Amino acid sequence: MRIRSPDVKILCCLDSWKGSLSALEACQQVAAGLKQSLPDVNCVLYPMADGGEGTLNEVHQARPGEQIFLEVCGPFAERRMRAPYLMWPDAGEALIEMAVCAGLPLLKPEERDPLRATTRGVGELMQDALRRGAKHLTLAVGGSATVDGGTGAARAFGWRFLDHQGRDLPEGGGALLNLARVIPPAEQVSFELEVMCDVTNPLLGAKGAAAVFAPQKGADEAGVALLEDALGKLSDCLRRDVGKDLADLPGAGASGGLAAGALAFFDGRLRSGIEVMLDLSGLREAIPSADWVVTGEGRLDTQSLDGKVVSGVVDAAKKPQVPVVVVTGKSLLSEDQIREAGIQHVESANHMDLPLEEAFARASELAESAGNRLGLWIASCGNL
Repeated sequence: MRIRSPDVKILCCLDSWKGSLSALEACQQVAAGLKQSLPDVNCVLYPMADGGEGTLNEVHQARPGEQIFLEVCGPFAERRMRAPYLMWPDAGEALIEMAVCAGLPLLKPEERDPLRATTRGVGELMQDALRRGAKHLTLAVGGSATVDGGTGAARAFGWRFLDHQGRDLPEGGGALLNLARVIPPAEQVSFELEVMCDVTNPLLGAKGAAAVFAPQKGADEAGVALLEDALGKLSDCLRRDVGKDLADLPGAGASGGLAAGALAFFDGRLRSGIEVMLDLSGLREAIPSADWVVTGEGRLDTQSLDGKVVSGVVDAAKKPQVPVVVVTGKSLLSEDQIREAGIQHVESANHMDLPLEEAFARASELAESAGNRLGLWIASCGNL
C-alpha cells in the first residue's frame, strides 16, 4: 500500500532500546518503516535520552555542536584519559556527560571500587568549558562509578576537604569518612548549572546514594555502610560550612551524590532529564510544526509514564495538540492506561511474542516493520 503524503511531517524521537538499538538506530529504523507505507512523508529524527550513558551522542545527533576532547582524570585518581564534551560556543552552552570519564562502563567488573572512584574528571571538563566561554552548563549524571558526593568535581575548582589534622583527604567517597571541614576556593566562578536527574533518591538513608546504588558499583555490605557514614559526614559539613542542607532532598543522591555536590558547590539545580533534553535538542520548538510525533523505548510500562522520555514527549505535545504515537519493543500497558496517558496508538515491534534473545537479535528488522505498520495506521486516520 502506497500513500501520498507530501506535506506530512513526522518527528521520530525515540529513546534507546536497551541491549539492542541506540536511540539513533531506533529512530532510523522506525523512520525507514514509515517511509515504506508513507513514501513521501517528511521524517525528522530527534534521538532522545534522559541523562544516562549516551546522552552526549544523542544530543549531538539532534543538535550538532563542537565536540571537544580533553585529557582528564578517569574513574580513579591515578588514571588519566581522553574524554569529550559538547559545546555550542555562539550560545555559550556546554553539555558534560559524567559517564564519559567517571562512568561504570569504563571499568571491568573486578575494577569497580566506589570507595576510591572520583568525579574529578567531570570537574575538569566543566572547567575547560568555562575557560572556552561557556556560561551555561548542563550535566548528565547517569551511569556513574562513583559515590563521592561530587567532591572530586569540586576539587577541580579548588574546593578542599580536610581531616581533623587539617590534611587534604584522598580522592573518593571512602575517604570522606574522615572529613572534618570543607573549605571553598578563594575565588568562585559564576555560571549556570543544570543537572539532568531522573531519580528521586535522597543523599542519605535506605533509599540514598550508598544504600541503593553503591552495590551496583562494586560495594559489599561493609562498603555500603562505610559510604553511608562518609556521605553523612559530608552532609554535616555541607550544612555547617557551606550552608546547604541536602540530606533529604529528592534527587540529591543521583550519581553517587554528584547531584548533591552540583547543588552545594556550584549552586546548580536539578531538572528532569527529558525536560532538559527537549530544550537542548530543539524538539520542544519543533513539535508545534509537526503533524505526528513518534516516540518510544524498548519496553513501555508504567515507569515510561513517570518522567521518562515517552511521558516527557507526550507532555510537550499536549499544548500544541500534536498527536503522539509510540513504537516499542513490547508494551505492558492496558488500552485504558495508554488512552489516559494521552497516547493515540502503540505499535509493538515484538507483536509475535518472540523469545527475548531472538527479538534482540532481530531488533532492527522488527522496529522497521513496526514503523511500516504504524504508517498504515496513520494513513487509516484519514488526515494525510
